[in-house]
Amino acid sequence: MIYTRTGDKGMTSLLDGSRVRKNSIRVDSYGTIDELNSLLGFGKHFIMNPAIVEKIHIVQLELFAVAAELADPKGEMYPAKIGEAEILRFETWIDEYVKLMNPAPKFIVPGSSQASGILHVARTVCRRAERLMTSLEEIEPVSSSLMKYVNRLSDVLYTFARFLEEQQELVNS
Repeated sequence: MIYTRTGDKGMTSLLDGSRVRKNSIRVDSYGTIDELNSLLGFGKHFIMNPAIVEKIHIVQLELFAVAAELADPKGEMYPAKIGEAEILRFETWIDEYVKLMNPAPKFIVPGSSQASGILHVARTVCRRAERLMTSLEEIEPVSSSLMKYVNRLSDVLYTFARFLEEQQELVNS
């Protein structure tokens, strides 16, 4: 069933069954991760680089785990799935693509192509999720692995966007 009517008064259930307001920082945090996941799914259709599309798909699958962990306040219903291996993989991706690019100027004007523009928007959504998670962490524990993962993910998205921008410049020159 798609509708339950249990959220009609602004409340929702977390994974442990507890009820919270839909505008709580926790719900806003995992809702923003969901928004990021959807934006990445949309963005894949504009990216012509199969390797980046594949990496984004991996990220999308992991974002389900990030959202689930955020929706489990006590960490009992959904054990942590994101850890150091995923963070190190992100760093490997960043290093791999940075080696293929010219040094970045001080500021990047986002959006030289649809693909890079969407990735820059995704990066800003990721940063918003990180800010919300930081606010949540001030009142309730948030896994340090999740914090690192989301922080590093925004770096990955920035790197992919820059790479696609450079590739576009090569095609247009």
